[in-house]
Amino acid sequence: MAPIPPSHAEPQDSPESYVGLEVSSARERAREHGWPTVRSLPPGAIVTMEYLVGRLNFEVTDGTVTRCWKG
Repeated sequence: MAPIPPSHAEPQDSPESYVGLEVSSARERAREHGWPTVRSLPPGAIVTMEYLVGRLNFEVTDGTVTRCWKG
């Protein structure tokens, strides 16, 4: 497995701060904080395990971010 890149290459932003936001507001906030890639996923989506520096993932239920993580 490839090593996880250093976190200094990513915006210094807490993923937990996006939970509870409406998805369009969360996307706008992520862009303002410097995230180049923002991905919205439904609950239980099957995703690959590669870590992509600069990507912020949202799990979205009924238009609201319910989980957020880097990579």
